[in-house]
Amino acid sequence: MADSLSLRCRVLAAVLLAAVIVVDASASDHRYGQGDKVPFYANKVGPFHNPSETYKFFDLPFCQPGKINEKLEDLGEVLNGDRMVQAPYELNFRVDHERTTLCKRTLAVKDVQKFRDAVMNDYYFQMYYDDLPIWGFIGKVDTDPKNQHFFLFTHVHFEVEFNNDRVVEISVATDAGTAVDITEDKEMEVEFTYSAKWKETTKSFDKRMDKYSRYSFLPQHLEIHWFSIINSCVTVLLLTGFLATILMRVLKNDFIKYSRDEESSEEQEETGWKYIHGDVFRFPKNKDFFCAVLGSGTQLLFLVIFIFILALVGVFYPYNRGALWTALVVIYALTSGIAGYTAASFYKQMEGTNWVRNILLTGCMFCGPVFISFCFLNTVAIVYNSTNAKPFGTIVIIILIWALITFPLLVAGGIAGKKSNAEFQAPCRTTKYPREIPVLPWYRHTVPQMAMAGFLPFSAIYIELYYIFASVWGHKVYTIYSILFIVFIILIIVTAFITIALTYFQLAVEDHEWWWRSVLCGGSTALFIFGYCFYYYYARSDMSGFMQTSFYFGFMACVCYGFFLMLGTVGFRASLSFVRHIYRSIKCD
Repeated sequence: MADSLSLRCRVLAAVLLAAVIVVDASASDHRYGQGDKVPFYANKVGPFHNPSETYKFFDLPFCQPGKINEKLEDLGEVLNGDRMVQAPYELNFRVDHERTTLCKRTLAVKDVQKFRDAVMNDYYFQMYYDDLPIWGFIGKVDTDPKNQHFFLFTHVHFEVEFNNDRVVEISVATDAGTAVDITEDKEMEVEFTYSAKWKETTKSFDKRMDKYSRYSFLPQHLEIHWFSIINSCVTVLLLTGFLATILMRVLKNDFIKYSRDEESSEEQEETGWKYIHGDVFRFPKNKDFFCAVLGSGTQLLFLVIFIFILALVGVFYPYNRGALWTALVVIYALTSGIAGYTAASFYKQMEGTNWVRNILLTGCMFCGPVFISFCFLNTVAIVYNSTNAKPFGTIVIIILIWALITFPLLVAGGIAGKKSNAEFQAPCRTTKYPREIPVLPWYRHTVPQMAMAGFLPFSAIYIELYYIFASVWGHKVYTIYSILFIVFIILIIVTAFITIALTYFQLAVEDHEWWWRSVLCGGSTALFIFGYCFYYYYARSDMSGFMQTSFYFGFMACVCYGFFLMLGTVGFRASLSFVRHIYRSIKCD
């Protein structure tokens, strides 16, 4: 047993070490001498407005070297859809190039059609030079509506800035003057050329990523961003404070009324939330499923917190390829023990007996839908021959991580939760038979309550959602993690409060089935976020095509489902603490 535990600890340490190495994407010191070869990789091409629809660089008939050398990529880069190969350009350190011929080739009719379709769909290319990203368009469209023409850029110019022996900045420009007209379907001779110019700069190597941070938000946009967030947060917090004041006054009156009833010698019929004290702590239906939701939600909450910690300490700097994906996979695997412990601990407190079912449900609660979505999206990507199609080796690695780390930690957490001595703390005894719930008006039912519960937290994050979507589904760079963290904290606080308020109003009308309702109300913000996905897709973006649409809604469905589990757990835990508090404050028979 000890040897097995030691081996498992070594495996975890190795995974953590690998994650740290991957996240710190720069293994070399990036120092070069005159004429040294600098790592230069061509990554992918794709429609500018469809960020998920990307293809290998040489899927278009560019000049290909005799042998295509692929870069050995880490897990995060592969999950990010990167497929880097050695670029065909020679850009050695501090070596200028005048117009240099890359190759001359005859484009067949099908090659011309490929390039024309790419230009028509605003294809861009992405490369990395010494880990610095560069982009450019494949060609341009003459916008004359009467006589539309398509032009292919055949010349690219690189401007590289250096400081002593390090590359600090690089930019690429295309020459419209040498563009080739590819409007007609005919075979043609094309010469691809390039040039390079090196310039010395005083900018330090440590500041070379600042350019991409500045690209994310211009100064005036940043001020507007801060103002909008502060305005939104102040409005939400004032409204929350107003509702909290009302709720506290109502509770105070309830406590005074019930204390007077207790002091009175006359027997009076109990009403309101005190009336159901014998039913309020009755365990919910489908408690194994309920505990699985709590376990998965708690794990996802810790996952988000750890991701924020890494972001705030500067791990996710702009274009740190695949760092976020690597962190998500590794941290999710290592936090699975939290899910197992939480689910099993609650299940024990609720006097559950089917432990195997509870653990399996917890393990599949989030991973199951994500796996189904992944299978569908990966199939679509394979059909499109996109770089977002995950290779078989990567799928095997993810399965091994799940089988050797995630699932064993989940089971270990479940065993620890089962053996824990925690008991359910109920201030009131539960009666043998449940009371009948009175007939309630329509707005007291689950769906209207969820709509009311989700609106206020969603209004707190609405503005920030645009910037996040523009980063994930566009070409903006998101770097202001401090704002995002503040918004996340406000989201948690508002979700907890609004769920508490609705739980009180539910108990006040003698409806004691609040357990599942608190989860549904807490997680209802995710439904608003998913609704915003439709608004962003149709009103704020130019995405199109089956593949991009599938990836957009499939990915966002998984994210919103994760938010539902996480915020539902927050809502339940807040409501449970509140219900325990108010029933401790009164005398129950």
